[in-house]
Amino acid sequence: MRLAFLGPVGTYGEQAARKLAQLDGLEEVSFLPQPGIRAVIQALASGQCEAAVVPVENSVEGGVTTSLDALWEHPDLAISRALVLPIRHALLGSGPLEGISEVLSHPHALAQCGQWLGDHLSAALQLPTSSTAEAARMVRGSRFRAAIASLEAATEHGLEVLAYPINDFPGNCTRFLLLRRGARSPQGPLASLAFSLHSNQPGALLEALGCFADEGLNMSRIESRPSKREMGEYIFFVDLDLRAGSEPLERALARLKPLCEHLTLFGSYPLADLTSEESAA
Repeated sequence: MRLAFLGPVGTYGEQAARKLAQLDGLEEVSFLPQPGIRAVIQALASGQCEAAVVPVENSVEGGVTTSLDALWEHPDLAISRALVLPIRHALLGSGPLEGISEVLSHPHALAQCGQWLGDHLSAALQLPTSSTAEAARMVRGSRFRAAIASLEAATEHGLEVLAYPINDFPGNCTRFLLLRRGARSPQGPLASLAFSLHSNQPGALLEALGCFADEGLNMSRIESRPSKREMGEYIFFVDLDLRAGSEPLERALARLKPLCEHLTLFGSYPLADLTSEESAA
């Protein structure tokens, strides 16, 4: 089993990939780090691997738009499992904190630590990288550069922990998806779908969302993304709780389909939340 994730080694994506492989009962897994989220999904779509793990939503920064867009573009991919991973950022480097003039990390990580950086390294230049672990790799050996990354990245890349934790919100967490090719399951406690409407007119979205409300389906998330075809045209991504089984979802989708230009069910799947385990510990 080959499983792709956002690399290099030491990213939160690798942590999520290893945990999701364990939860899914995968054995003899070969983990394949990729240089970007699109590369992760392309590796799966092109057959370079059998599964992939991507971030889809952060509790602070919201939806990971690259993952959402890529899902919409690849109708042959399905969500088979999800994981909520606590995110605890550290400032890593090889020199003293007072000597740091540049801070590198993924743009989301920089944003999630914005207040801390303003309070402690306000004069430091913030430089975006493709991942937190890539930032850790790039600052190794520098006395004036530091990276925002995980404690695992510090060990992997031989860096000192200059400060921990530095994320502005203690409850910071990210939801990751385990993707596969093939059929999308209608069975599971959580379902993800996306749709675009025939026209942008008053009440069109309200009518569409009414299909879920009338079946007693709670939306745990809704997010819009531009269709990239014309101004004012959107794709709506929705997560639904399926506490009463799959039949309400099937009825809602049957009512929703005539209202949509495109409608895609990414799958119904189980969700593991590691933030509850962390709180218990």
